[in-house]
Amino acid sequence: MISRFTFNVIRTLSAAAFASIVGFLITPALLKALHKFQFWKKEKRDKAITGEKLEIVSLLEKEEKVPRGGGVVIWGSVLITSLAYFLISKIEMFWWLKLFNFISRKETWLPIFTLVAGALIGLLDDFLTVSGKGKYVGGGMSFWRRFLVVSFIGLIGGWWFYFKLEWRTIHIPLILNFPEGIDLNIGILYIPLFILVMLASWAGGVVDGLDGLAGGVFGTIFGALSIIAFAQGKPDLAAFCAAILGGLFAFLWFNIPPAKFYMGETGVLGLTSTMTVVAFLTDSVAVLPIIAGILVIEVGSIILQLISKKIRKKKIWLATPIHHHFQAKGWPHYQITMRFWILSLIFAFLGLILRLLG
Repeated sequence: MISRFTFNVIRTLSAAAFASIVGFLITPALLKALHKFQFWKKEKRDKAITGEKLEIVSLLEKEEKVPRGGGVVIWGSVLITSLAYFLISKIEMFWWLKLFNFISRKETWLPIFTLVAGALIGLLDDFLTVSGKGKYVGGGMSFWRRFLVVSFIGLIGGWWFYFKLEWRTIHIPLILNFPEGIDLNIGILYIPLFILVMLASWAGGVVDGLDGLAGGVFGTIFGALSIIAFAQGKPDLAAFCAAILGGLFAFLWFNIPPAKFYMGETGVLGLTSTMTVVAFLTDSVAVLPIIAGILVIEVGSIILQLISKKIRKKKIWLATPIHHHFQAKGWPHYQITMRFWILSLIFAFLGLILRLLG
């Protein structure tokens, strides 16, 4: 007789494996469609969101017809896996198949909705970008429009947690009460905190700049969140995060150098918004900056560069986000990507340890 714990482990791993297989199966058709509709940027990016000239970045970017929208593989495989497991659970002949379903109101309805909503909005932005429409440099939604959209998603999420789930506290591990940590009641500030974390996570999407980089980094993040959810007795959420990890594996297979496609906003916005929701569901917001350390470094490099140019009138790095700095220094793409993967694993392990201890 298989114990409940063992079965949950099997279900979690099977969700990752199934999503990977689905991702491999749907990618050829997606690639064909993306090339048919020429779903790639028609112009090289030579300006920042602020309109500033980006000489170094424009030199580094090559003229190539690599389509955006690869993130469809990730969220598409997760949705198909979720639906397949749900339908399998309805087979009356084998009662134990019901246990494979990980769609539940308590744990996964909200993250699934967030993943789909973020991905579809991102897909619209990708369409505007490749068609050259919109006010953003090179096409797509303007920065402030994106900012407002992400803020609105965060507002809905924060409202749901505060009023529907009645969550008021965030857990801060290893502080004041070692090793358990403390639960800090922040009251109505829970909503603006949710919006802030959502925006910060979305900003971390700048990591999607080199072949394989974003896929590996997001993989370590969702792997850590899956383990945390499992350890907290949230097996449905753990299986859902594992399915995302599986989708990322399939995406990475086609995204490592030379990339067959890029993640695009449909992947970035879907993953970052879902990452925020899962972090709050597992009460891991305090350690999210550690688990997602690479995203923090990427965004931090941009902020520090802007501050330095404003105050000191000089740059700290050759280009930002910081992976472009190493690119400008002559590091090969694969070297930057793999070293960032290693750092991301270290950050994920550190955050995981802190959360499990606390």
